[in-house]
Amino acid sequence: MSSQSTPGAAGQKRLMAPDIAAKKGVEPIVSLTSYHAHTAAIADKYCDFLLVGDSLGMVMHGFETTVPVTLDLMIMHGKAVVRGARRALVVVDMPFGSYEESPEVAFRNAARVMKETDCGAVKLEGGRRMGETIRYLVDRGIPVMAHIGLTPQSINVIGGFKAQGREEVQWGAIEEDARIVADAGAFAVVLEAIAEPLARRITQAIAIPTIGIGASAECDGQILVMEDMLGLSPRVPKFVKEFGRIGESIDKAIGWYAEEVRKRSFPASQHTYAMKTVAGGGEGARANKSARDTKKPKTGST
Repeated sequence: MSSQSTPGAAGQKRLMAPDIAAKKGVEPIVSLTSYHAHTAAIADKYCDFLLVGDSLGMVMHGFETTVPVTLDLMIMHGKAVVRGARRALVVVDMPFGSYEESPEVAFRNAARVMKETDCGAVKLEGGRRMGETIRYLVDRGIPVMAHIGLTPQSINVIGGFKAQGREEVQWGAIEEDARIVADAGAFAVVLEAIAEPLARRITQAIAIPTIGIGASAECDGQILVMEDMLGLSPRVPKFVKEFGRIGESIDKAIGWYAEEVRKRSFPASQHTYAMKTVAGGGEGARANKSARDTKKPKTGST
């Protein structure tokens, strides 16, 4: 089934995984993370796909890593983003512990995500170790976006948020990861924090689109955490460009609000509700109406 038969809003067709795959070599793929309906509705006009990333654990819930994020949390945010988006493909991250055990467990949890959120694909981290799982999911009707390079769910093994492939001795293993996930049936692969020459080699070598985050403009597309690129995050990685300073605007607006509340200049008259008036006007009219309402009705004579 093509995206042409899958409706988004009236007059729009929601993109599907094959539509994203078909963009390789045709046009750059634009994507952002999104965790709620209102940001999804805004980004939907510009993005080819929206990722409900497990980064929401850090961005929205204050966790230090993505590891504590649960399947229920991903589903809750996934539902919101699907409700907000009308055109973009929505991809939902599989959180740590929901797919590594076996292909069967991965399918059970991925199927739940797809059914409960109505998203169009899932994303999972890992290269060669995930090849069998990716193939198992795709064979059973679940589109999979892969994720290699820096894989945040493995942060406790990697030892920190470290760029990958900055030494040529690392290239072979990362290139093998890319080849295996592509051969297994992933429709795209995120390359995170990978040195530019290696990202270029991988992009040229595999048939599916590469989506860069800290992997240079040589990739087939780009993704950023929305809060990072909007200037809402207190600290951002080297690869992030702040396209806005929304955090500063929010700070200014809240400060202005607090000042007016303390001065009692807000709410002003235009922000309050006046009493309704009765036709005929004035307190007398209201009093007469009250008297009429409470007067006993006449009864017939006996």
